[in-house]
Amino acid sequence: MNNYLTVHQNGEPIYDIFFANDFNSLPELLAGQGIADKRVCIVTESNVAPLYLEAIENQLRGKCKEIISVVFEAGEANKNLDTVKYIYEKLIHARFDRKDMLIALGGGVTGDITGFTAATYLRGIDFVQIPTSLLAQVDSSIGGKTGVDFDSYKNMVGAFHMPKLVYINVSTLSTLSDDQFMSGMGEIIKHGLIKDKDYFNWLMTNRDCILAKEPDILMEMIRASCNIKRLVVENDPTEKGERALLNFGHTLGHAIERYLDLKLSHGACVGIGCCLAAIISKNNGDIDKETLDTITTAFDAFGFPTLEDYPVDADKVIEYTRNDKKMVGDKIKFILLHDIGNAYINMDITVDDMKKAFTER
Repeated sequence: MNNYLTVHQNGEPIYDIFFANDFNSLPELLAGQGIADKRVCIVTESNVAPLYLEAIENQLRGKCKEIISVVFEAGEANKNLDTVKYIYEKLIHARFDRKDMLIALGGGVTGDITGFTAATYLRGIDFVQIPTSLLAQVDSSIGGKTGVDFDSYKNMVGAFHMPKLVYINVSTLSTLSDDQFMSGMGEIIKHGLIKDKDYFNWLMTNRDCILAKEPDILMEMIRASCNIKRLVVENDPTEKGERALLNFGHTLGHAIERYLDLKLSHGACVGIGCCLAAIISKNNGDIDKETLDTITTAFDAFGFPTLEDYPVDADKVIEYTRNDKKMVGDKIKFILLHDIGNAYINMDITVDDMKKAFTER
């Protein structure tokens, strides 16, 4: 098995996703990005910095012109323009220019903030993703979607800006809480549901090994999920068509996340959203009850919460979907399933369709 995947755009390679069990290959890979002539700013958050910041600094010390770091307070609540402004100020004071580089060290919040800062500072500078959470490793670090929340609207301000490298050190998963690990599994199960039935079945077969975090199984799982994301992104880099399939479970998932005021992780809400979307698929005549049960059983098997655990006001949640970025005019670009591994875009899902799903889970 190769220890990297290459992401292409218009047939040309644009960056590699590198898989490892440590950070030892990072200096060599960044040397290929001309790091010797660059200032480097490592952006991370308060939970990750004590774990990995020093290790990254030690790997890069003496390999670049200068290293600085910016540490912001952890949490989705800080994924906003105030944090971006804080990073801008640090970069300006350190005289960073267009030849320099940012490194995102952390989970999805860190990657999104750092990528957006890189996309907009001096109209765009290079950045590298070093995702340390399962969710970031298999999803948000790949594909160049960056952004921040605006008030209570998730990822409302953003830009497409491709990283120069995604460096995945699988051993960082050992420091994740069970809830953080489950959050990543929401996106992983989603990948199987939208694109690869065999992969979905593999996840169920290897459930115990995955939950035990067996290193070889995790590496195989993460690489497979990254490859699914890679292929979708290559076909549709700026989300004009097929890439929208990655939003399976997200329309209602994001709305539930907002309704619960971030009391549940992103991946947990996506899991609930996937189950609701599967119910709508069944009600739409696309899948049968047996397939629906297979899908909901998968999320139950990996410990996902349900709406029985976290009751919501369905009308309010559905109202939130009207502020979703996936709205086209007054219609929602809803992702449904023809079958496990075969997702499609449906523009005709109504409020009543969504409301009915809440009563059937």
